[in-house]
Amino acid sequence: MKKSHFWGAIVTSIAVSLGLTGWTSTAVHADDSKEIIFWNPFTGPDGTSMKSLVNQYNKTNPKYRVKNVSLTESDMYSKIPTIVNSKKGIPDLQIVHVERIKDYVNNGLLDSYNPYLKDFSGVNKDNYVPEAWISGAYQGKRYGVPLDIHTSFMYYNKKLVKKYAPHALDDNIVTFDEIKAAGKKSQKDDVAGMGLTWWKPLFLSLYGQMNGELTKNGKDPDLNNKTSRRVINFYKDMHDKKITTQDGDDPMQLFLTGQQIFLPEGIWMNNQIKESDVDYGVTNAPQLSADPQKIVNWSSSHQFVLLKQPKRDKAKTEGTLAFINWVRTHSLKWAESGQNPASLAITKDPKYLKMQQSFLLTNKVEQDSMTIFNYRYNGYLADYLDRYAYDAVFNKTSVSQYLNKMQNTVQDEVDAQMTN
Repeated sequence: MKKSHFWGAIVTSIAVSLGLTGWTSTAVHADDSKEIIFWNPFTGPDGTSMKSLVNQYNKTNPKYRVKNVSLTESDMYSKIPTIVNSKKGIPDLQIVHVERIKDYVNNGLLDSYNPYLKDFSGVNKDNYVPEAWISGAYQGKRYGVPLDIHTSFMYYNKKLVKKYAPHALDDNIVTFDEIKAAGKKSQKDDVAGMGLTWWKPLFLSLYGQMNGELTKNGKDPDLNNKTSRRVINFYKDMHDKKITTQDGDDPMQLFLTGQQIFLPEGIWMNNQIKESDVDYGVTNAPQLSADPQKIVNWSSSHQFVLLKQPKRDKAKTEGTLAFINWVRTHSLKWAESGQNPASLAITKDPKYLKMQQSFLLTNKVEQDSMTIFNYRYNGYLADYLDRYAYDAVFNKTSVSQYLNKMQNTVQDEVDAQMTN
């Protein structure tokens, strides 16, 4: 999964005014009327897996074949509002991150699945991971059907854990206290305790463990608060005491070369790590508490959605549901790309059960730990966290300035969208 950049309604007006619509002529046209155009943001190794999955489906000789169209994530998201408002060349099926669904619905960009689900009984809540399924519904209607639920958890170097934190994995929960203790011991050997990787999952996971909320009224952000301050100061303290990697370090490279004990990262990075020589294991993201009921593992979900069409073709839409329903029971290829499919059917596959990320789905407590921060304007917060990342942790700005700017930046984006 790549770090995404959210759009506001203003993107639409800018794109239209600049005439950015000609690109659609080659990207979305079906070869014939019996072809489903399927847009997705999978352009790396995951794109290869999705293409293989689509090819596998097409070999079943369905009534409607699927044409896979992979676009870079930022490019795809910037084009969605433009093409929907143009009412031309709209793809039949689309993948988006679940956090975008609420805003897409409010901006009139999505059609609901509700009129079609009665003919596809397998596409129901009992067959999907609850957190991913629930997040695809909004205002009593189903707008998203989950492909996966991807999670940021933690990799660990088995040799270094044995040396510096021999009992930390006894319960499969590594606490921050255990990381701090290990990091203090490893400093003398110039080994980092934990890598500071993607800031957004690290920030939100700890924020969730501290019972933080992103909004109080469902619209306005509530980000400059005591909990946010606690989270940043928590990481700042670990950084200043050199428990974590420092500004300029490459946490992934340090982990792969045996110079770092713990690496919080996405499950989607597993294939890359498997190619190295490091002897490693996987576990939950770092936690404040060893209580299994309090685990928070930041998660998101790629979801199948129907971009709004001026006149939706019922038969073709049923064809898209046929494909979605087929994927539900044929998700092994997607799991092999390093993802966790959202379909619970995968938990019956012996090959999947041997995959390291499978513990998140096969255990009810672990399933409950996967948390999607489904604030309507989550994307604006993500933009800020990705852009300014560790500035306050690395002492490039004060915590107060960081939080003030985060609150005001996200609020301004929300207000601008509401005005538009």
